[in-house]
Amino acid sequence: MKFHFIDIIIIVFYIVLIIAAGLFLRRRASSNLDAYFLGGKSIPWWIIGTSHGASGFDITGTMWFVTMFFTYGPKAAFIPWVWPMFDRIFRQVYLGQWIRRSNALTGAEWMRTRFGDGRGGNLSHIAVVIYALVISIGFLGYAFQGIGKFAEVFFPWDLAFGPFASSDSYGIIILGITTIYLLLGGWYSVVLTDLIQFALLTVASIFIGFIALNKVSPTALARVVPANWSSPLFGKSIDIDWSRLIPQLNDKIVTDGYSLFGILISMWLLKGLLVSMAGPTPGYGMQHTLSTRSPRETALENWWMSVVQIFPRFFMIAGIGVLGLVYFSSDIQSMLAAGQSFDFEQILPYVIRDFVPIGLVGILIAGLLAAFMSTFDSTVNAGAAYIVNDIYKRYLKPHEQPQRYVRLGYLASILLVLFAIITGWRIQSIHSITQWIAVLLYSGYMAPNILKWHWWRFNGYGFFAGMSGGVFAALFVPALLPSLTTIYHFPIIFVISATASVLGCLLTPPESDDILKKFYLDVRPWGFWQPIYEKVVADHPQVQKNKHFGWDALNIVNGMIWQFMLTLLPIALIIRHQPSIWTAFVVLVVTSVMMKFTWYDRIGRDKIGD
Repeated sequence: MKFHFIDIIIIVFYIVLIIAAGLFLRRRASSNLDAYFLGGKSIPWWIIGTSHGASGFDITGTMWFVTMFFTYGPKAAFIPWVWPMFDRIFRQVYLGQWIRRSNALTGAEWMRTRFGDGRGGNLSHIAVVIYALVISIGFLGYAFQGIGKFAEVFFPWDLAFGPFASSDSYGIIILGITTIYLLLGGWYSVVLTDLIQFALLTVASIFIGFIALNKVSPTALARVVPANWSSPLFGKSIDIDWSRLIPQLNDKIVTDGYSLFGILISMWLLKGLLVSMAGPTPGYGMQHTLSTRSPRETALENWWMSVVQIFPRFFMIAGIGVLGLVYFSSDIQSMLAAGQSFDFEQILPYVIRDFVPIGLVGILIAGLLAAFMSTFDSTVNAGAAYIVNDIYKRYLKPHEQPQRYVRLGYLASILLVLFAIITGWRIQSIHSITQWIAVLLYSGYMAPNILKWHWWRFNGYGFFAGMSGGVFAALFVPALLPSLTTIYHFPIIFVISATASVLGCLLTPPESDDILKKFYLDVRPWGFWQPIYEKVVADHPQVQKNKHFGWDALNIVNGMIWQFMLTLLPIALIIRHQPSIWTAFVVLVVTSVMMKFTWYDRIGRDKIGD
């Protein structure tokens, strides 16, 4: 692809701008660990929420969702449940506030508030650090894979050398640029880049959506998609047959494991509820939650995250998807019929190359580069925080000067980037790493992290046993049962992790009353905490029990429906499926009104634990 001079100027200006911003923020970010890794917990909720939403608007995931929409149509609105995307609803309703009350720097440091500093607490702390680093490297490799595929289509130079393909070389260069400004500005650079990315991609999303509406009529779309593609409804099976148009997509449906779509969605929903109850994984989601100014602002930050991320992102995804279907289906058919291969994960860059006008290409490429950078820098920042704060500071040098810790943060960030390059280089496809992270690693995370919130008897030994069992199961169960689709490994891994959690807990003594009472006073959870509540009330008669489970459950159900309508509405608008448009709009209005009275008004007057 040949760039116009205007597009090149826009892209270069963006790169210079973010490096200059990193230089400008360097002094402010380098004062101490709190400033470098959490922005001093001084940034307003709507900025953190925009940053958090922008971090999730990543280029690799967007390429993957375009492929899913191309294949499955509006039914792809359910596919984000694999992560699950509605975990932010749980943080919005109650979990974010529980987490923020700890005033910790990382998710591993938060474990001290629950399990203390004894042997069990140290083991739980180590388990979280290891898990955080594994999942950070997995996410970074995922990002590396996506940016390489994206850049190879747009940039005209062949940079292949030695064992590295051209896409790998582009990935290394862009990672290097990202690392420079991240090292300079820390969390402030993360947030600033996210804001720039949000502005650029929102503009680009609107333009691409309207290009698709202008160029693709419902009649033209109907000619290139199979029956039932345009409906979000499904039964036990996916009920989409591509054999008349692109037969290879039927093979993709089988390979993806999505043939029995109804059963799959049910399992995703169950897994998603369990993952969401467990709380955020120890990555950039946890860092965004801990960086807010108060528990109340944490709730608002997670609500705003859904608003700013979902609608513009899926407006763009649907626009690119329908342009690809109408204008590239015949080319794809010809290539496949001639025995050539086609990487469906490349649909996004090909559509942008052929349909986006001069000037907007520069804005869009800069925005998508920022999308990659915002996900990548957030993950590197979070991973480095665990290395510095939870390994070096806690176990090696607890009394160093703050600036020395920050300098070690630079080194930790560089090491993580190098591991990301190695990991990403070995990944075969975006879909494979998505399944491994979202299904396998999350499956081993759920049981011990649900129990830590809701059961007083659960201790650090049980947590360590559950996390260790889950991670080992995620690594070895797929190898032992290769004939099963990835999602069907989930219940096996979960049962192994849950069994290890309970046995590790019951075979060892509970945490001390002092630790449990302080945790209950600070966090004030609901669940199986009656014995501890009675001991707390004996010392503090004024303490009230958290009786908000019913309200929280109502707001979670309402919030999940609200969030799904935010996803479905832009897709329905692009394909002009009238029943879906009106259904999504009406339900979105009703759930928004309910949310105002049952959630928003209550967080203003609920002072439990704050």
